[in-house]
Amino acid sequence: MIEEYTKESLIRRLDEIKDMGWILETEKREKNQGGPGNTLEDLLGIEENNFPLPDIGEWELKTHKVKSTALLTLAHHEPEPRDKKVVPNYLLPNFGWPHKQAGKKYPETEKSFRQTINSQKYSDRGFKINVDYTQDKVKMDFDSMEINDSSQMEYKVMLEDRFEKPIEQIKIDPEYDPYWDFEDLNISMEKKLKNTFLVEYMERKTEKGKEVKYVRVLMLEDFQFDNYLKLLNDKNSAFVDFDARTGHNHGTKFRIRKNLVPLLYKKHEVVVE
Repeated sequence: MIEEYTKESLIRRLDEIKDMGWILETEKREKNQGGPGNTLEDLLGIEENNFPLPDIGEWELKTHKVKSTALLTLAHHEPEPRDKKVVPNYLLPNFGWPHKQAGKKYPETEKSFRQTINSQKYSDRGFKINVDYTQDKVKMDFDSMEINDSSQMEYKVMLEDRFEKPIEQIKIDPEYDPYWDFEDLNISMEKKLKNTFLVEYMERKTEKGKEVKYVRVLMLEDFQFDNYLKLLNDKNSAFVDFDARTGHNHGTKFRIRKNLVPLLYKKHEVVVE
């Protein structure tokens, strides 16, 4: 039976779960990874982490490990032009590099296009984010002259061989130039993140298996897309994350440092601690 909550009853239930202390984690499910998020869903009696509360509408439930430096994923959103499937069909075959498991776990031809980039500086492979307020777009920029000579010389040589051009002439084909419209990105994030409960947890290994303890809940209300754009544009704190290999595109993610999440909302309050 799926539970139905009001905001107040959900906060009470989350407080009860905190008081339960260490809990054995849910085993992995058929289509996902199990772990603290699924365990919390099971304890709440909900099937997915986006659920309606009758008094305030849709809410997102997110979990994050205490003191973890891992980035928090806000949304998955593939770049335009989406009909061309830019990441798997263009960036990966043309700008990808040999996967570290190529010839081992995967075929020798397996390529990777996996990197986390921001607007503050180019990655060592020459990629960067540009927030363009004149065109209302988030763009991915590539500059072959920004590829790091000391750490990525092999990548430079590989691109020259692949494109049959000197490195300074290698650019992204304008037909495949990746970008995200502000409006589309706003709709995607607003739908997913309008109101959110961010639940922080601790984790440990025992003889019985992994155990999790939920220790703090932050209630976030009224997501502000412009605030995310400001962080993406101004600070080394918001990122676009590509995670594709020849066999599978794990998706393009918009991410942020966890401690800055409250800046994305009009209202934020610790409701369980």
